[in-house]
Amino acid sequence: PPKLSILNNCSPSQLEGLCSFLQLSTCPEPFLVRFCSWLLALSPDLSYTSAAILAEQLFLRRVLSLTQPPSRHLMAALTSFCSKYSHPFCRVLVAAVLQGPGEGAEQTKLMCELVEECLEPHSVQLVLSQVLEVPLSEKLLPVLQAVLGRQEVLPPELLDLLVLTLCQQAPAFSTSLDFAKLVTAVLTVYQSQVS
Repeated sequence: PPKLSILNNCSPSQLEGLCSFLQLSTCPEPFLVRFCSWLLALSPDLSYTSAAILAEQLFLRRVLSLTQPPSRHLMAALTSFCSKYSHPFCRVLVAAVLQGPGEGAEQTKLMCELVEECLEPHSVQLVLSQVLEVPLSEKLLPVLQAVLGRQEVLPPELLDLLVLTLCQQAPAFSTSLDFAKLVTAVLTVYQSQVS
């Protein structure tokens, strides 16, 4: 709708207020899908800051509270939003999931699915750099595996950081089958760059 062009004219605080007024963080999921399709049609595109605020308002609470796989509506909305605004989405949501307490099994599965199927190559690199910024845990190994499964060309400094992290963390994962698979994947996918 033409009225949505107001999203391009709001300051960050106004946009947060508007999201709160519209109760976007708790709106029914079918409406969320429709709203995200409207965002894709918006011209000009949202600014990075506005997209980050909307990612937080639309998805953060929903994703962090997942205790079972996301509904098809939520998945459709996430996929739709990521198709155009994956960078701000990753900055907001992936960071929150990585820093969240506990196992977060559903959040980890969701991150893997987004990495495997939705994110652009530059956003996959962003996810990798975010994962490498936090202490490695069993919960994060599947996310790294999903990143490697994409077989993207990584910048040398990011690949070096990945290899260095795996070398430093190896003693803590001496009995982890997932860690062994991860190291094997790194040596397979990037064999020409890893000595």
